[in-house]
Amino acid sequence: MFWNTLLLALKEIRRNLTRSFLTVLGILIGVAAVITMVTLGNGATAAVSAQISSLGSNLLMVGPGQRLGPSRDTAGAAPFRLADASAIESQVGELSSVAPVVSRTVTVVHLASNWSTSVVGTTNAYFSAGSWKLAGGRVFLDGELQAGKAVCVLGETTRSKLFGSENPVGSAIRVKQFACEVIGLLAAKGQSSIGRDQDDVIVMPLRTVQRRLAGNQDVGMLLVSVRQGASTAQAKQRIEALLRERRHIALGQEDDFNVLDTREIADMLSSTTRVLTLLLGAVAAVSLLVGGVGIMNIMLVSVTERTREIGIRLAVGALEREVLGQFLIEAVVLSSIGGLLGVLLATVGSIVLARVLQVPYLFGLPINLLAFAFSALIGVVFGFFPARRAARLDPIEALRHE
Repeated sequence: MFWNTLLLALKEIRRNLTRSFLTVLGILIGVAAVITMVTLGNGATAAVSAQISSLGSNLLMVGPGQRLGPSRDTAGAAPFRLADASAIESQVGELSSVAPVVSRTVTVVHLASNWSTSVVGTTNAYFSAGSWKLAGGRVFLDGELQAGKAVCVLGETTRSKLFGSENPVGSAIRVKQFACEVIGLLAAKGQSSIGRDQDDVIVMPLRTVQRRLAGNQDVGMLLVSVRQGASTAQAKQRIEALLRERRHIALGQEDDFNVLDTREIADMLSSTTRVLTLLLGAVAAVSLLVGGVGIMNIMLVSVTERTREIGIRLAVGALEREVLGQFLIEAVVLSSIGGLLGVLLATVGSIVLARVLQVPYLFGLPINLLAFAFSALIGVVFGFFPARRAARLDPIEALRHE
C-alpha cells in the first residue's frame, strides 16, 4: 500500500509540474539559505582562529596602560624598560621567549620607490614569539643587536612595494636619514583578524630603533611566548605579579599595564561569529516556515480540486487513513525534493561565496542532514491539515461536488 500510495503521489506531482515546482521553490530557498549561512559562518570562525594563531602560539601581549590595541590608554603609565623583559624572562619559568618591541611609522625609500610602513625594533625572540618564518636571508647577529647596527628584515608587502619582484637581501634602503642593509625577508602571513596587514613591516634591532628613530630607551610592548604544555593563565598571573612589584603598585591599586592573552581574543571572536552564524541561520530558517505555508496552501487547493476523486475512492472502500496517507506523502515528497535540491544549491553556493569572501569552505554533514530532515518534517506538519481534511470528506457530498 505504501508504494502504491507513493506512486499515486508522484503521478499527481508530475501532472501539475509547474505548480509543484513553485511549491518546492520555497523549501528549496529556505534549506539553501540555512545551510549556506551556517557553512559560511563556520568558515569565518575557522578563518578568525587561523588569523589569531598566526600572531603566535601561546602568545601574551604586555603593554603599559589599561588597554591594548589602537585605542589603548597609556596616560600616566610609565613605559617598559629592557630590564623588565629580562626580569620576566629570568623569573617566570613557563616562558619560551620574551621580545621587547618598539614600533614607529616611517617612510622608507629605495631608489625611486618610497613607502610608509611600520618599523619594529626588537630582538631575535620576536621571530619565535610571533611565529615568523624567513623566506630568505638571516636574522640578527648578537653583535648587530648589541651595537645597534643599521640592518633590517623586510615583510613581504614592504618588499613588493620597494623592490617589486627582486630579491632585496643584500640591498640597502633609506630609513629617514640613515641607510639600512636588508639582511632577511619574512615569509608572508596576510591580514590579521582586525584587518591589519602583518606583512607591511620592517624589523630592526631594538637599540637601532631606540637610538635613531625613538630617541629614548622606552619599550612600548612585550611579546611573551608561553612554553608548550605550560599554563598560559598561570604565566599571565606570574607576569602580572612581577610587574606590579617592579612598578611599585600598592595593594588595592589598579594595574597601569595590561596582559592580553591572544587565546582570549580567539575565543571571544570565535564565540561572536558562532552567535552571528546561529542568528543568520535562524533568520534563514524563517523562509522554511514560509515554504511550509506554501505547501499547506497548495495541498488545500489540491483537496478542493480532487474532491470528486476522493469521494470515489472513499465510496469504493478506501479507508480514511489511506486517503490521509496519500495526501501526506504528497506533501512530504514535495518538501523532500525541495530539501534535496536546496542541499545541492547550498553546496555550490557555499563554495562560490567562500572563494569570494576568502574564507575556507567547511562541509558540515550535520547541518546538511538537519536541514534536509527539517524540510521533510515541514511536509509532515503543514501537510497534515489538508490530508486530514481530505480523509474526513463525506463520500456522498464529495461525489456531488462539481
